Amino acid sequence: MVELRTERLVLREWREGDFEAVHAYATDPQTVRFMAFGPNTEEQTREFLVRQIERQGQDPRTDYGLAMTLREGGRLIGGCGIYLREREGASMGYMLRRDCWNRGYATEAARALLGLGFEQLGLHRIIAKCDTGNGASARVMEKIGMRREGHFRQSDLVRGEWRDEYLYAMLESEWREKHDGQ
Repeated sequence: MVELRTERLVLREWREGDFEAVHAYATDPQTVRFMAFGPNTEEQTREFLVRQIERQGQDPRTDYGLAMTLREGGRLIGGCGIYLREREGASMGYMLRRDCWNRGYATEAARALLGLGFEQLGLHRIIAKCDTGNGASARVMEKIGMRREGHFRQSDLVRGEWRDEYLYAMLESEWREKHDGQ
């Protein structure tokens, strides 16, 4: 079981009891406006949780989807994860309920995911993508030291509309350079 602790967060495995909290943010049109899913029906949220819980038992495990909770009080405020790909790499992502935006939680969670990937999973490269209209997500990736490697035009179909994406990445050597000696 994976559990990551940061200054203000605990990133933990998903549980069946997370339904209400997940459904609250997965049904918010503002929260999901840059996502390929949502707003969710109750059935879609239940299917999401079932998939996440099933993936916890993968062997070998390739999907590290985690609930993002506050250390103080344990309130579930979003989700994040790192997803292994071929050739020593992975992609990562994060999502927060709207009332928790602009507080640094996504940055804190994303930094912890990089640590998981490079320090515990031994990855060589981690990427993340965001809609070019999602400046907040792009800023998170820049704050944690990822570099923008690409601007893909009309590469993501979201609710029937082709959207542009930015691709950010970090190498394990770049992570080590920033974190050795800390």
